[in-house]
Amino acid sequence: MIEKAMILAAGKGKRMWPLTDNTPKPLLPLGGTTIIQRQIEELTKVGVKEIHVLIGYQMKEISNHLGNGEKLGVKIKYIVQEKQEGTGHAVLQANGKIKGEFYCLNGDMVIDGSNLDRMSNGKNEIVMMTTEVEDGSRFGVVQSKKGKLVSITEKGVSGKANINAGMYLFNEKIFEAIKRVEKSVRGEYELTDALQAISKDVNIMEYKGFWQDIGCPWDLITANENCIEDIEEKNHGIIEDNVNINGKIHVGKNSIIKSGTCIEGTVWIGENCVVGPNAYLRGGTVLCGNNKVGASSEIKNTILMQGAKAPHHNYVGDSIVGKDSNLGSGTKIANLRLDKKIIEVTHQGKKISTDRRKLGAIIGDNVNTGINASVNAGTILGNHVKVGPNTLVSGTYESKSIIV
Repeated sequence: MIEKAMILAAGKGKRMWPLTDNTPKPLLPLGGTTIIQRQIEELTKVGVKEIHVLIGYQMKEISNHLGNGEKLGVKIKYIVQEKQEGTGHAVLQANGKIKGEFYCLNGDMVIDGSNLDRMSNGKNEIVMMTTEVEDGSRFGVVQSKKGKLVSITEKGVSGKANINAGMYLFNEKIFEAIKRVEKSVRGEYELTDALQAISKDVNIMEYKGFWQDIGCPWDLITANENCIEDIEEKNHGIIEDNVNINGKIHVGKNSIIKSGTCIEGTVWIGENCVVGPNAYLRGGTVLCGNNKVGASSEIKNTILMQGAKAPHHNYVGDSIVGKDSNLGSGTKIANLRLDKKIIEVTHQGKKISTDRRKLGAIIGDNVNTGINASVNAGTILGNHVKVGPNTLVSGTYESKSIIV
């Protein structure tokens, strides 16, 4: 049994803008918990007792959130990466701190922990998981032969491909391999270069089950759709009479669901939330805490982060609404193109496909919309954006924009 693991959680996650400007990527909400907590849960299920978390960007927030791991049933130790110089450099920070075999996970993905057990065969070997995706252009494409690594192509090819799943079983040999590699053209020490250098010693194993790389904001919605189905039904709050519930729900402390509210599908409601009266929550919705969904508001498959509010006559579908953002009365967020085609967005200066037919808006923290504002499908609003009354918003807007 492998009892040690490492989670790489030091990066900023620039591609997750605007969500990671104020929140470290591992702490983004996922099915009622966080990305990193879900990984820790999967590791502990297979007997891991000690987890080394590599931190850098907003490290204090992560260490404060996880603590020493006692509440999670595991011992957590922290390794600080002061300067991010690539994935190889990240793993090398554990040299001298972890001895023997250990699992290593990229800190930005959802995994099925049953694959961890499959990797451990008692032979003290290096194992790399691969998974098949429809489009390999965003990932490192892996070629293998007879279960051994042949090559890894960074940012591979379009179309179906077997890619690096970001899930490994390592031993101390990996540190020696990393020490021998030179910086890549990006000026970083790449883990993939180290694996390529010892390819004959790297075993390739095919991943089974649900896997999701959370590289862009809409990937978090896709991951949440899957993970929320695992929630445990609990009610720590108040559910008034005349509330219609058809599905699994979790209700946190001091939350109240008011009369006339209808809930369909699996929904997670955090602490200190007010829902209703006469609100409509649909499957996949997560209220992270201190949220309000008020009269005649409908929320579908959406994450409302801490303090976000949709208090009056709102529709929000397939979206993420950032911390302390407020939707003015009558604000509607569309989630489907009229031609029903895949939604493309402009993100960090590039037009890219989201691979989703339904996507509303990605909204940063402290965003406010005026009454009767309309937000088109695939819109991205940075942090501290203000949208005037009766305004139609479409496209991508930088933080602190004022749109009238």
